[in-house]
Amino acid sequence: ENAALHFEEIKKKETFKRFLDYFVSTQDAEAKQETETNGLSCSDNVLMLPMNDQIKELQTIIRDVNTSSSDFLFNADRLIRLVVEESLNLLPYSPWTVETPTSNFYKGVRFSTGNCGVSIVRSGEVMEKGLRECCRSMRIGKILILKDHDTGDAKVMYAKLIADIAKRHILLLYPVMNSGKTVAKAIEILRSHGVSVRNIILVNLFCTPHSLDVLRDEFPDLRIVTSECDDNPPNHFCEKYFGTSM
Repeated sequence: ENAALHFEEIKKKETFKRFLDYFVSTQDAEAKQETETNGLSCSDNVLMLPMNDQIKELQTIIRDVNTSSSDFLFNADRLIRLVVEESLNLLPYSPWTVETPTSNFYKGVRFSTGNCGVSIVRSGEVMEKGLRECCRSMRIGKILILKDHDTGDAKVMYAKLIADIAKRHILLLYPVMNSGKTVAKAIEILRSHGVSVRNIILVNLFCTPHSLDVLRDEFPDLRIVTSECDDNPPNHFCEKYFGTSM
């Protein structure tokens, strides 16, 4: 009888251990899936906005076919502002002490000099307003890149950049990225003007896993800030923002 009770006790412990192992493995799998969904597993150089209900709602409204033009603009600008604000955290700052109205001194920071924006025309222009609202004095250059209908390759048609751009940190504006070819071509133009890839921050709203792989393979030092990495980005974004369709 004692042996039977001992055997039953062992079975209960083994059953509980199997259940515990299963529970832990399930939790690990869910955590891994959530991390991959949020894009946090991409790399140290890819910063995904932490997913929360507010950001998810903005992404939902932007995708909804029934969203009015005014609601689309309002919520698109909100998402742009969030991504721009996060990108500004990657720019260099320097210590700065100020005197307060109560004659105290506060040790803070301020932007180091030498920052600018570059928008990839035309879609990148939707993000210029958000950047200027955060940094009113920041200068913004432009690069126009079109796809060659015969080869499918990106072709530079126009580039207007700041004279001393090689000395600056750059926020490269491009909201929706599918293949990564257009951004790669823009980075090549910046490099031809003496810009280090380490000084470029891609400010993006939506991208595909493929486009991230392309850019990380070609430019491992490039830093990318985005709100979402998904195989089906809202490719109607710029057309609806400018009111040319939808």
